[in-house]
Parts: sequence; structure tokens; C-alpha cells
Amino acid sequence: MNPMTQREVSPDEDLLDEERELLALDRGRASEHQVAGGAPRDLAWMMVIGGIVGLYASLQLVMAEMTILRNPDAILGCDINPILACSTSLSMWQSQLLFGMPNALVGTAVFGLVIGVGLMFLAGARVASWFWQLMSLTVLAGLAFVAWFAYQSMANIRTLCPWCMVSWAVVIVVGYQVIGRAAQAGHLPVGEGASRFLFRERWLLTIATFAIIIALIIITFWTQWSLLLGI
Repeated sequence: MNPMTQREVSPDEDLLDEERELLALDRGRASEHQVAGGAPRDLAWMMVIGGIVGLYASLQLVMAEMTILRNPDAILGCDINPILACSTSLSMWQSQLLFGMPNALVGTAVFGLVIGVGLMFLAGARVASWFWQLMSLTVLAGLAFVAWFAYQSMANIRTLCPWCMVSWAVVIVVGYQVIGRAAQAGHLPVGEGASRFLFRERWLLTIATFAIIIALIIITFWTQWSLLLGI
């Protein structure tokens, strides 16, 4: 007779095991932690790392603006060629959109908040649905600003600011991830089909956005690129 006795399994444990199996089978299914307001660690780390990159780019722009204020004729380190240059963009009104405040200064505050929220999620924090909705609205505002400034850079300013484009990249990559994860956990007031699309196709949306911007840059500056590259 085997002296070891099998441990009784409660119905709650059976249910938990079943939920784990379903979660393993359906990658689009949010975990209990996410539904309760938490964030997966990959998103939290992405927010922290992306926030650091965006903050660094914004600080570089702030220092560049200070240099221009001291010496309007200064040649900046980010003035690479006639197409890629910070100084032209920084001297335009489009770089001071919010009540005359430099966009770069606003960026330092925004990316600092992104880092803080990412660290909060890494610590295991859970927030209310309205917080996820507010983050998603902020992301949409950020994506709208990127689209607007990209248009202004190509259509009116006629130069591309390298550090600005670094900031754009951070907003695009982190932004789609935030919206996708918010939709996955049911924090957004959208249907189930839209939620699955936003989560499952978040990387496709990211790549498509980059592809559109790159294509427009190539088309807009084709003559200049041809002269620079001798094509």
C-alpha cells in the first residue's frame, strides 16, 4: 500500500488551472493582472526604455534651442545636411506650439511621466480603467501631433529634425503598445472585434505607420536626396 495520499484539489484550483490553459491557448486573452488594471512586464519595460530614449532626445533639443538663443548662427551637432537639420525646425513657430512653450520642453515632462508610469507598472501597480483610457487618449494626441509635425516638416519647414524623429519613433512604438494592451484587457469602450484587432495587429499598425512616414519622406525629398547621394 502506497503511504502517500493524493492531495485533494478544490474546485477553485481546478478553475484556476483551466483559466491558465485557456490563456496559454489564446494569446489574445488578458491575464487576471491585466484585467485588474496591471500591465505586462514587456509593456512596462518598453515604457521605461522608450521614455528614457524620448527624454534624452527632448533634452538634446532643449540644449540645442538654448544654443540657438545664445548664438542664432550656431551650427548644431544635429545639423547633418540640408535635409536632416535641427536648427531650421527649432526656429519655426511649429516648434513652440503650446502657448509659446518649446515642444522639446513639453516632451521632457511627457517622457518623464512615461518613465514614471512604466516603473509603477514594473512594481506591480494596478490602476483603474479610466487611467488606461486617459493613457490611450494621450497616445492618440501624441500620434496626432507626430502626424501634424511630420506634415509640417515635409510641407512647410522642408527639413527633418533628427532628434524630433527619435521622439516620433518612441511615441509610435510605445503608443500602439499601450492602446493594444488597454484594448486587450477590456479597458477601452470598443467592441470585442476592435479590441482583438488593436491588440493582435499592434505591431502591424506600428510597421505600417513607419512605412507611410518613410515613403512620404522619400517622395517629398527625392530631388534633394538625389543631389546629395549623386543618384
